[in-house]
Order: sequence, then structure tokens, then C-alpha cells
Amino acid sequence: MSKDIYALAEHRQGEMRDVTFEILTKAKILAKETGGSTVAVILGSGIDNLAESLKSYADKVVYIENDKLGHFHSEYYQEALKSLFEERKPFLMVMGHTSVAYELAPSLALKLDIPVITGCIDFRIDGSSVYSVNSVYGGKVNAEYSFNSENGGIVTILAGSMPAEEGGLSGELEKVSFSFDLEFEDKIFLQFVEAVAGEIDITQAEKIISIGRGIKEEENLAMIQELADSIGGVVACSRPIVDAGWLPKSRQVGSSGKTVKPKLYIAIGISGDFQHLMGMRNADTIIAINKDPNAPIFGAADYGIVDDLFKVVPALKDKVAELK
Repeated sequence: MSKDIYALAEHRQGEMRDVTFEILTKAKILAKETGGSTVAVILGSGIDNLAESLKSYADKVVYIENDKLGHFHSEYYQEALKSLFEERKPFLMVMGHTSVAYELAPSLALKLDIPVITGCIDFRIDGSSVYSVNSVYGGKVNAEYSFNSENGGIVTILAGSMPAEEGGLSGELEKVSFSFDLEFEDKIFLQFVEAVAGEIDITQAEKIISIGRGIKEEENLAMIQELADSIGGVVACSRPIVDAGWLPKSRQVGSSGKTVKPKLYIAIGISGDFQHLMGMRNADTIIAINKDPNAPIFGAADYGIVDDLFKVVPALKDKVAELK
């Protein structure tokens, strides 16, 4: 078995997904510890440019092209990765804990007869053992799991739980030919459904103003939206706002919502329980506004304002207007 750390690059509609750079950053760190190489693996059709874009993030970029890999299909992905894994025997394969990994990682591990740990927020290597940190009981407890990786293993990482660093490498490209002996006609790709027109994708926003139960009433959303508009940001929320029906589930930040990594995250009236922090802790700059000085959100904030949000928000809005 080699000491190499493989990372499955995930892409959609011709664009690389952010989680790819997170897992490649972690793979690079671990490969230095094992004495192996960082290998990015990308599957698809017409992916030469995508493979090229990964060269600075890995020592080697292995890409497998086949028309059957043009859209994600777990059975075809599984066959291609199984062949690659059996031939090259990497120490570990890392994937983002996404809808792709949900379907692919357990079945691939079963086919290869190797261990798998899913949904990690961190992991480390000690000798031939892999130790993961997983959030359990709704984020109230961190648990450690481990397996022996003498025959390889698979780990999936929650998006947003690790930072993504700039590349800095100059990897070589290797195109691998692969043909499928089997047809998987019981499962077919139909179409990719885009988000509903007008819907906001908070995971792509650079500036987010997020609200919690401290907002008190639905009608107070208007002043938050005005502040968000004034700085070119979007409005997100914690779970109580979604439960109350004031904002859709697509705006929820946290372990049961979405993970975001904006340049600016302003948490207004959010206490900051662990579930929420899991979804926004990697924002570049975090500002918290809460009248409770003991609110957990201040532990994650770069800047904190202890005061009534109904005083602070209008003052912020006026200040932004002055600066314009």
C-alpha cells in the first residue's frame, strides 16, 4: 500500500465545488505526515480544464474520462474508483460529505472491503491508524472514531469544517483510460434541476446578515433586509426563524441547515449554540450583536456588540449611509 492521500474532486455543471479545495488542503497536510503524495482524483466527461485547474492543489491529478461519467452516477463512479483504488492502493481516500459521498462512500467501502467514517469535522493520522472527530447528539458532543488503514480507508468531511488554502503545488496530470464492463440501467441520470429562479444561495454569498430569535417579530425582518441591502449582503437565519416560518429552510445556517464561508458574517440576536456555529465558524470576519454578554456567539466572534439590536441595527444602517 502506498502512503498517498487521495481526494475525490467534486464538480457540478462545469465548476469545481468549494469542498474540493477544503479536502485537498487537508490531504496535503496529511500527505506530508505520511511521507506520501497528495493525489486529486476527478471523474467526468470533457474535464481537461477542470483537471488542469487542480494542478496547484495536488502533487498529481488523476482524471478518468468517460461519457458515462458525464453526470454523477454512483454505480459508474464506484466501478471507476474501485479499479483505481485496487490498482494503486492509496493510504486513504478523502471525500466531501455531500450528496455524492452519501451515496458513494459506504457502497465503495463495502466493495473494497475497507473501513469508512463519514461526516467528520476533523481527522488525523497516527501510524497506520486514522482518528476522526465527529459531532454527535445534535452538536453537543464531539466523538472520536478510528480505524486501521493498513488496507486503505475512506473518510468524508463536512463541508465548511476545514479551511481551504491556496494551492502552491505544481502537480502533474495523468489521464487514465477506463471502460465499463457493466451497464447499470436500473439507475439513470435524467436532468440537473437548477434552483428556483430568484432563490438566494447563501453558500455563495460574501456578506451575510443572520438573525435569530432575538428579532422577536416577523415584521422586524424588514429592517434587517434594509441593512443587508445597504451593504450588498443577504439575510440568513438560525433554526428558530425557519421553525416560525419567517424564512425558508434554504436560508438556515447550521448543522441542520447550510454551511457558509462569507467574508463577513453579522449575527444579530443569535445566541450561538453549537449547531449554528458549525455552519458559520469559518467566515473570514464574524460580528455578533446580542444584549446577553454571556451568549456563546461571542466566543466565535471577531467583534462583539453587547446591546439591544433594535438600537444597534438602525445605528449601523445610518453609518453605512454616511459612508456612502
